[in-house]
Amino acid sequence: MPREKITFPTAAGHELVGTLELPAGRVKGAAVFAHCFTCSQNSKGATYLTRALARRGIATLRFDFTGLGGSEGDFGDSGFAGDVVDVEAAAREMAKRYETKVLLVGHSLGGAAVLAATARLDCVYGVATINAPSDVPHALERIEGDLEAIARDGKGEVAIGGRPFTISAHFVDDTREADLAAKLDALRVPLMVLHSPTDRIVGIEHAKAIFERAHHPKSFVGLEGADHLMTDEADADFASEMIAGWAARFMPKDPVAHPENGVIVRTGNGKWGTEVVTGHHVLTADEPRSYGGEDLGPTPYDLLLAGLGTCTAMTMKFYAEREGLPFHGVEVRLTHDRDHAKDCDHCEDEPRVQAIHRTLRFDGDLPQEVVDKLAEVADKCPVHRTLEGDLHIHTELSE
Repeated sequence: MPREKITFPTAAGHELVGTLELPAGRVKGAAVFAHCFTCSQNSKGATYLTRALARRGIATLRFDFTGLGGSEGDFGDSGFAGDVVDVEAAAREMAKRYETKVLLVGHSLGGAAVLAATARLDCVYGVATINAPSDVPHALERIEGDLEAIARDGKGEVAIGGRPFTISAHFVDDTREADLAAKLDALRVPLMVLHSPTDRIVGIEHAKAIFERAHHPKSFVGLEGADHLMTDEADADFASEMIAGWAARFMPKDPVAHPENGVIVRTGNGKWGTEVVTGHHVLTADEPRSYGGEDLGPTPYDLLLAGLGTCTAMTMKFYAEREGLPFHGVEVRLTHDRDHAKDCDHCEDEPRVQAIHRTLRFDGDLPQEVVDKLAEVADKCPVHRTLEGDLHIHTELSE
């Protein structure tokens, strides 16, 4: 996916580092993703989920919380309140960048952080949580160390997820005292709760508690078979598809200027990503990865062949129905040959002749005379005639 590295300040005065995952074409909406406890923006789950949201048109910022990954500050002293402040900073950064309200998505403890942050933000239109705990102190169960000694001595060494950290008594106290229930009572934006019933780290009862406490509108999606960290890309893709479809009902609309005739093509994000707007539809064109693209849409020549192929199929079906001929469907396969001259027996003086090869396969058994007639009709479809006609392309500059 096209992406951009960005930094932004927090209210505490230090910089956070993030990655902005961008759609190849038009940006339909903006989102902030908060990663799981002690993970980073580059964890599998964070990467899979944000890229999947971007594929669906939502520019999504994932970032490292204070003191993690490339972000400045002291993780061991910031506590849960620090995560909430970080989410607020990220949300304001995206709202400012895109001049619109944003979606907050939080994974595990990041889910609790986005729930807590939303009550203090006026730039959020919706929240989605993935495998999130319903009480913040639950996170302390994942810490291996003597928390009582840390409370007595002010700080100490612990292990979280097998990684060493130094945390402060403030970190422990802040996590113990966080009241997520009060934040849920104050939540007044649409909520989607996604949770795996087989999550062994944060049980499904947490999702039930969040969902029951929250106000409507709210939705629930079960992530059957997914692990807590969302390390399977297929699970992340499913979750992102659910979030994007749900969010589309609530996100601020970005009206698309559809042309009355013809098409409008606009450059998008990444190296080749391009948006195509017709009278009623929007699609993305791209190039394969072998050409430096992201393979997020058909190539220009794919679209050219598709235009001829669809016109061919439509014309034959129309003719068969009009003439009362038997017709059960057709498959049209097309390829483009950039250097046809070497295989051409009548174009020695035209070394750059190109060709389109078209193969027709009719469904069912048809009389040979019907097959021959439909093949003849295929050569008369409007796009075929345009491509083989005396075509002129006129280019002018708009004011």
